[in-house]
Amino acid sequence: MSGKVVQNVFIAQFYQQNRQFGTQYQRDSCVPYMRALPPFHGGKLAWTSNSSMQMRNLLKYQNGFVNRRTFYCNAASSATAIPSLDKVDFLKLQNGSDIRGVAVSGVEGEPVSLTEPVTEAIAAGFAAWLLDKKKVDASRKLRVSIGHDSRISAQKLQDAVSRGIASAGLDVVQYGLASTPAMFNSTLTEDEAILCPADGAIMITASHLPYNRNGFKFFTNDGGLGKNDIKDILERAASIYSNFLAKGYSVKASESVKKIDYMAVYTSDLVKAVRKAAGNIEKPLEGFHIVVDAGNGAGGFFAAKVLEPLGAITSGSQFLEPDGMFPNHIPNPEDKAAMKAITQAVLDNKANLGIIFDTDVDRSAAVDSTGRELNRNRLIALMSAIVLEEHPGTTIVTDSVTSDGLTSFIEKKLGGKHHRFKRGYKNVIDEAIRLVTFIFF
Repeated sequence: MSGKVVQNVFIAQFYQQNRQFGTQYQRDSCVPYMRALPPFHGGKLAWTSNSSMQMRNLLKYQNGFVNRRTFYCNAASSATAIPSLDKVDFLKLQNGSDIRGVAVSGVEGEPVSLTEPVTEAIAAGFAAWLLDKKKVDASRKLRVSIGHDSRISAQKLQDAVSRGIASAGLDVVQYGLASTPAMFNSTLTEDEAILCPADGAIMITASHLPYNRNGFKFFTNDGGLGKNDIKDILERAASIYSNFLAKGYSVKASESVKKIDYMAVYTSDLVKAVRKAAGNIEKPLEGFHIVVDAGNGAGGFFAAKVLEPLGAITSGSQFLEPDGMFPNHIPNPEDKAAMKAITQAVLDNKANLGIIFDTDVDRSAAVDSTGRELNRNRLIALMSAIVLEEHPGTTIVTDSVTSDGLTSFIEKKLGGKHHRFKRGYKNVIDEAIRLVTFIFF
């Protein structure tokens, strides 16, 4: 198969995962975004009026008088040890447009900061923010989807997030092991049979950080939240947590948490999108050997659920099983040991291509058949070449840390324009929207 077809197949996949703004990939990698692309699952929702019922529930929560109704999660309720409460500086948990902290004890000098009460307060803070954002009428409850990566603290935090969301009067849908792009996509999918679209989505992840860390990424159908939104959520969480300190905190089961295998839907949609982009060919990657390295994160699905249905050979793929201790290498496409592992796998298996993901599958890099790495500026250059062939003269927006060599390649070799903007994926996305152009970050 020609390199052109393969390249177009992969850019179609990236478009599918980024057709609306808000999904973060490797800082300096090629992650195309095209404002003109239509949403795969239809348009945005219209929101009117206020939900008085949900606001009343939330106000009760914030004032410390929550009616935590019985909460069933396919298991009988049981007594749980009540965590001790310490004073917390919530704003220190902010990491740009994410929230991150220590979720597992045992590492010297790193006390646990993402306890269950802290996590529950953060989830309730997001619920409060979402109610103010959406302003739906009283005829329906808002719905929040929750997913997580392979970290060992994932289940504990998922349960705490579910309690915080449900106690504010919102519906909870758990996806279990998921990817960050899939969580965003759940706010766009329109299929009531699988409880979509979600009004908000939470991904429990700390990206490539060590096993004892965890955190949260938040989405609506407008994309990822910005720094000011995260600060707002944390300030609300601090107020809720202060009521825990004043009134007492107890762990109680939550009500009607639903569970959906959304990743099956998401991967099926990816396959359909790539087939369509390849000219409605059933197996556009037939005979093409692609090795996947998931780093024991959440990306192991990509080999069997996406590439193989498209005809690719994936033998030699490695570290596909989720393991939150990350025993083989750090799941980080910018880590030298990780890149050495995928490079060696490509060479040992004589593969055409290697793909490596981070823990929550929102950053990636590639290795060609000779072992040459395609990440950072090289990957942006590749994607720019494809975009500018289809849309001559357009502007490519990247963050400020991309190279002068990339600028020269885009402008002198390809005839495009390179617009470098301040770091932070939300900044790059917003600037490209302002320019109505293409985004790479």
